[in-house]
Amino acid sequence: MKLHSDSFAHGQSIPSRFAMGRKDGVADTFSDNRNPHLAWSEVPAGTRSFALLCIDPDAPTVAEMVGKAGVEIPVEQVRTDFLHWAMADIPADVREIAEGAWSNGVTIGGKSDPQGPHKGRHGLNGYTGWFANDAQLVGDYRGYDGPFPPSNDLRMHRYFFRVFALDVASLDLAARFTAVDVLRAMQGHVLAEALTYGTYSLHVNSHG
Repeated sequence: MKLHSDSFAHGQSIPSRFAMGRKDGVADTFSDNRNPHLAWSEVPAGTRSFALLCIDPDAPTVAEMVGKAGVEIPVEQVRTDFLHWAMADIPADVREIAEGAWSNGVTIGGKSDPQGPHKGRHGLNGYTGWFANDAQLVGDYRGYDGPFPPSNDLRMHRYFFRVFALDVASLDLAARFTAVDVLRAMQGHVLAEALTYGTYSLHVNSHG
């Protein structure tokens, strides 16, 4: 199975319209937060549904350093995963997700029930936890919310989009599921996987 995007080239920079955050002069601000285009092909026989994940494996692990004035997060800091999109039960006849089909702007407090051109179940992304203690932004963030890496992070962040062809029409998932739940539920049901990734940073001197 193959996966590509018309929104960015494999391994190259993701345009800011697909990010949740961007630079406005010297300040960080919300961006257009549109989901990128994705299309997959060479789907194996017997596919009954797809699952989609978008994960940034370069998220910092020392939260106290994020956005702190006069501090830069070093490239070598231990990193962790940050989930930007978890979608399950995508119908087997779907081969493409259009730009902006599932996200077109920032929803303060999160999208409670993302609506798009086909069926699918959206899990909680990483902003649910990140904004949990922010009275203005707290909420359940479902569906796609794009990159917003710390502007004081020296590391270039990578965003991996993964599509899985599954031999079941629906995964056994709770109402509030995450990527971990999707990965667990799909064990033994994956017929094929395809991957592409792009990069994004708000630091003027970020490194890979």
